[in-house]
Amino acid sequence: MSLEAIKFTRSAPYELTILDQLLLPYTSKYITINTIVDAYNAIKLMQVRGAPAIAIVGTLSVVVELSHFLNGKFQGQAHYDLQNIQNLKLQIIERLRFLITSRPTAVNLANAINEVIEIVIRSQATSVDELFPEILKFATDLYDDDFKNNFKLGENGKAWILNELEKDGFKGDFSILTICNTGSLATSGYGTALGVVRSLWSHSKEFQTASSEDEPATKKAKSDVIKLSKCYPLETRPYNQGSRLTAYELVYEKIPSQLITDSMVTYLISTLNKDPNSPPIKACVVGADRIVRNGDTANKIGTFQLSLICAKFGIKFLVVAPKTTIDLNTVHGDDIVVEQRPAIEFQNVSGGIIDPQTNQVVRDQTTGFAIAGKVGVAAPGIEVWNPSFDVTPHEYIDGIVTEDGVITKDSNGDFDLVSLFN
Repeated sequence: MSLEAIKFTRSAPYELTILDQLLLPYTSKYITINTIVDAYNAIKLMQVRGAPAIAIVGTLSVVVELSHFLNGKFQGQAHYDLQNIQNLKLQIIERLRFLITSRPTAVNLANAINEVIEIVIRSQATSVDELFPEILKFATDLYDDDFKNNFKLGENGKAWILNELEKDGFKGDFSILTICNTGSLATSGYGTALGVVRSLWSHSKEFQTASSEDEPATKKAKSDVIKLSKCYPLETRPYNQGSRLTAYELVYEKIPSQLITDSMVTYLISTLNKDPNSPPIKACVVGADRIVRNGDTANKIGTFQLSLICAKFGIKFLVVAPKTTIDLNTVHGDDIVVEQRPAIEFQNVSGGIIDPQTNQVVRDQTTGFAIAGKVGVAAPGIEVWNPSFDVTPHEYIDGIVTEDGVITKDSNGDFDLVSLFN
């Protein structure tokens, strides 16, 4: 079963809790989101991250905040005028626009919150009691649709990769690359790019050697079957989402994997290519925070250089994201506003405190939680440039995997993303 990063109670009293990803992989602790400000802070601090997940948490935070006001939990606070629906609508819209600023590059959040704004503007509700169910329905539909679409993404990506390798005449086991975290921790469940890895691994298990004589012979491994045998997640500096989160999910689900640093990719590929006994890397799957009209894609810093390496070695490079990540209003990647993160995230490394004698994480004797700490790794006084994302030109992307299928380039090397919405 996939990890559950977002928990939401769908009936009164509505409750929203999220897995604090700053504490992973050593401590699994859920924190409560009661307000839009709580969601803003959790998104800004990256306690929740991943484009689909922050959109879901953002919209659900509107639900829980309004429900608390309706139930008198925030009685006496002046966020909303519950007696005047027009004033209430303006106040909600103001808070929603504030929420979007928590992660400006992630288009899923902006798309979802702007849709909530449209619901508020167009609603014929005469009271908050009538408006609340409309927002609730949108938020829960977003959550449910994301989960269903994640599974479709995984299956579509799996089918495309296997088909392309078959067309190339490849047989046997292969490996796959991924960067950042695009799994259950970044979505409502299953994942986007990591969902493709999950689907490929499920396919591979069908051909593993039978564990007993009773198992059908068709389940036995065959040397000519194309199947995934290993995933190589990049650590994903400077925030280590790969080593902290993706590795955590891969270990949790027992998918064979080996962690590498961001700078090891070229040497790894060339080494595997020289070893006939090692499954070569044949595909790379990445997520996206924004895909613009021409297919240029903003994703975690390091994705652009990864695409260049894959192009050099002829490795299939796939962007995997739901259609909510596509921004048709922005034509070119140069127009994407790339978020600059605080210098301290680059200068420090966070993690569990290690006992030098046992090499094990030190845990609080009362709570059992790992004791976390930060270690400075940069020279004091050095200037820092810390963009959260880079933009991969569409020239280096072989396909964009959506819930409706895999979009590839035409004979001119162009993606037609507009057709997805016709």
